[in-house]
Amino acid sequence: MVLYLDNSATTQVLPEVKDAMLPYLFEEFGNPSSKFYSLAENAKNVVKESRDAVAQLLGCTSKEVIFTSGATESNNMIIKGVADYYSEERGNHIVTTKTEHPAVLETCKYLENKGFRVTYLDVDQYGRINIKDIEDIIKNDPPLLISIIWGNNEVGSLNPITEIATLCEENDIFFHTDATQVIGKVDFNLDDLRGVRFLSCSSHKVHGPKGIGTAVIRRDELDIPTKITPLLHGGSQEDGYRSGTLAVHNIVGFGKAAKLTNDNLPNNIERLGELENELTNILNKKFGHNIVFNHDYKDKIPGILSVNFKGVNNELLMKNLAPYVAVSTGSACSSGKPSHVLEAMGYSIDEIRSTIRLSLSPTTTKEELKVFNQL
Repeated sequence: MVLYLDNSATTQVLPEVKDAMLPYLFEEFGNPSSKFYSLAENAKNVVKESRDAVAQLLGCTSKEVIFTSGATESNNMIIKGVADYYSEERGNHIVTTKTEHPAVLETCKYLENKGFRVTYLDVDQYGRINIKDIEDIIKNDPPLLISIIWGNNEVGSLNPITEIATLCEENDIFFHTDATQVIGKVDFNLDDLRGVRFLSCSSHKVHGPKGIGTAVIRRDELDIPTKITPLLHGGSQEDGYRSGTLAVHNIVGFGKAAKLTNDNLPNNIERLGELENELTNILNKKFGHNIVFNHDYKDKIPGILSVNFKGVNNELLMKNLAPYVAVSTGSACSSGKPSHVLEAMGYSIDEIRSTIRLSLSPTTTKEELKVFNQL
């Protein structure tokens, strides 16, 4: 059996999640926006329960959880929605980084074509921004919106989100973070991070179904929601932020995955760290000086390894590994392109084309990792 080590791209749906979803594909097929009859009420109730579970995982209120089709839609919805709604009042300057997920970078490029000014921050050798760059920008050219990824999807580096959130709160600047990769791997509570006004994440990164995610849109101290221009217009679903009939079965799956993730969070984080150490030791013992690790060993998402196999083309390496191990070169959303993340970190094109990403899951076992000893 092939060992799956591409969990940063997507994870396997857990059996408990599948079992929770199935009734809402067949027996309980009601539309939660309908009224009075039992199928509709049952759907409405289970959506509320799922929303509560996601909110508990993230540390926000249930009313701040807006269901979307995933982090890509959430990123587009938030960045475009803030830009459209507030540009006349707050200007057209947006700040992001050179190492964002394509869903953020391409959205910012789109807005540039619409006349917005976008600053793309440089990063250090591990892919992190310098907090002083944020301070200088806020002081000299205050932006409408800052959008910075929480944990990098290719090398796992964590950005200083607490510090950025504090600066944005103190200076009344909208702050959005793509938290897709840190959910279930980093312990945080949004109640402690009031400066994070918007957050994006996806269910399928935490062993839930594809096609469902969340845009967290915070409310102020008076429980007044932050306004943005909706990406989708139509009905009044999701408090008017996101029109369209809710995919109840997917929402139920996300809710179940969120509850399982929250219940097992400390153990999962510890396990991912142990598995990363085990895999690192195996790779060092097997390949020695023929490999280099691109990632940092601290302040990172546990379970993501970026490995340069010196002088070996990564596409050829992946094909040779395919019968034994499933890995990737980086983001599944930019497959086939040299990594813009590693390029921004200062790596040469040859080093980039020799790098693969291995990403673990708490369901991975140490015994499975021994497959590398047989290669």
